[in-house]
Amino acid sequence: MSFKIYTKTGDKGSTALIGGSRVPKSHIRIEAYGTIDELNSWIGLINDLCDDELKSTKLLLFKIQNQLFDIGSHLACDPNKKIKMPIPELHDDEVTQLELAIDDMDKVLPPLKNFILPGGNIIASHCHIARCVCRRAERIAVGMTLSDEPVEPIIIQYLNRLSDYLFALSRFIVFQKKGNEILWQPRGK
Repeated sequence: MSFKIYTKTGDKGSTALIGGSRVPKSHIRIEAYGTIDELNSWIGLINDLCDDELKSTKLLLFKIQNQLFDIGSHLACDPNKKIKMPIPELHDDEVTQLELAIDDMDKVLPPLKNFILPGGNIIASHCHIARCVCRRAERIAVGMTLSDEPVEPIIIQYLNRLSDYLFALSRFIVFQKKGNEILWQPRGK
């Protein structure tokens, strides 16, 4: 089975949610899953930049990419329609897996005593970009709940933890690659 890349149905600025209803491409649901897609692309780049020394990180990043695809599918569903196709669920253990990965990295990292600036290593810098995109996705998801667009609470929790993971990963990569964290200097001192 193959899908046609273009359908021309969105040429006038609308798109279909899973369930069939059409909404403007500026709709908050489209913004939400589009941001998840952007985040997934950044994480794919980070994964591609990691070498075999970071094999366990690469495996987790691949798993995260699949989980983000699941989240995007949930966000793309029309909440007012019964969806016939199965959409994979996100579970608490996936949030726990991120927490365990953060804890494992924290065990080897020096204690964080200062704010740090993004940088120190090209992969770490990409982690910071992904973290910012993740925070934006989280803000959009929270905004959806405030505007009566339902979002499963586990999605917001997962995105919150994922941004924490990406911050820890940026530090871990700088540490693994023998780089130096760039400390924030208040008022540029």
